[in-house]
Amino acid sequence: MNLTAKEREHAFLIAAPLALIPALAFLPAVTFLIVFPRAGIWRFIGFVVVPLCALVSGFGLWQLALGVVAKPWGIFNILNVTGLFVLLVIAGYTGVFLALLTLKL
Repeated sequence: MNLTAKEREHAFLIAAPLALIPALAFLPAVTFLIVFPRAGIWRFIGFVVVPLCALVSGFGLWQLALGVVAKPWGIFNILNVTGLFVLLVIAGYTGVFLALLTLKL
């Protein structure tokens, strides 16, 4: 997979927000829309928002992973690896907080 520098830059600028923003929104969506909803409609909205976050984040993750292995090697490979590392940290603390949340229920 050979891309020009402009195509790689465009792919990174699209993939990073698609992967990171829904990953950051996942924990508050689960906590405040599904586990502790203020009204009944919020739980329904949560059941729509959470899978949507997972799908969009999965697409962004796929694009980041493709950006890591794309040739020629350069700065965008490093940026994609950094984006994947940030996503790994977000997934780690989300898992820890959801596990702690289940202990308190």
